[in-house]
Amino acid sequence: MILIIDLCWKKDSLSRKEFVEPIAAICRRHTSTVVRHFSELMPEDIDACQKVVLCGTALKDNAFTEPDTDASAKLGWLKTIGKPVLGICAGMQILAGLFGVPRIASKEIGMKRITVLKENILFPGHTLDVYCLHSFACSPAVAHDFDVLARSELCVQAIRHKTLPLYGVLFHPEVRNEAVVKNFLELG
Repeated sequence: MILIIDLCWKKDSLSRKEFVEPIAAICRRHTSTVVRHFSELMPEDIDACQKVVLCGTALKDNAFTEPDTDASAKLGWLKTIGKPVLGICAGMQILAGLFGVPRIASKEIGMKRITVLKENILFPGHTLDVYCLHSFACSPAVAHDFDVLARSELCVQAIRHKTLPLYGVLFHPEVRNEAVVKNFLELG
């Protein structure tokens, strides 16, 4: 089972239709899938899953970083889960943040070409055209704990933890590049 975590500002927000449901649809084509809002995660959801996907949020939805709804405080278990995790946009920012990597202002909206820096399981090739929708990115300090897999002209676009099965993409594969999600699901 794949556990998809909704990071949107509140459960069943309109953003769920744009950022969570498309990822769930991709995953459901390949395996059983459960979607939970980060505020309603149960230990049995975590125990039962084989992989985890952290979905992105709307451009102005930064509630996952605010003290009263701090998703990253509720998701600290991701550092020790030992199962593959894919963080998308806000999800990548949370994964990096769990290892002390700060967010930096870095606005990109629309189609961007990224350069692949390191061979990886998520996407092949030397460049990739992706859809971006973010106001923040991970600091370049992310390279301390993570391998940088790809970057745009402005920022780091994809990471893999150096020792744990944690992956992050800043772009939105649910808009373009569904194969990124499929390739993640095929990880052993």
